[in-house]
Amino acid sequence: MWWVVVEEQRGGGDARAWNVTKTKPAGADRAHADEVARRLAFSHQPVHPPAVKERKVLRVGDGYLVIATGRTTTFHFRVTLGETVAEPE
Repeated sequence: MWWVVVEEQRGGGDARAWNVTKTKPAGADRAHADEVARRLAFSHQPVHPPAVKERKVLRVGDGYLVIATGRTTTFHFRVTLGETVAEPE
């Protein structure tokens, strides 16, 4: 089973921290999971900046790095593919 995970920065200044903010099951097919991840890279509304004025989407490894520029600040978030390797018992 493939999953798509969104990780983004929360907080401000020196208190910025990475958090998983969304997980989405994406089926058994990697190509389909990549489509889901790509759509999220272009459509996800990050917490920061609150109003994205510009979005640069870069393919990196098994996912996308999105640089989101707002009116006064720039943040980034990751949309990553992950494959389940073991289910809990």
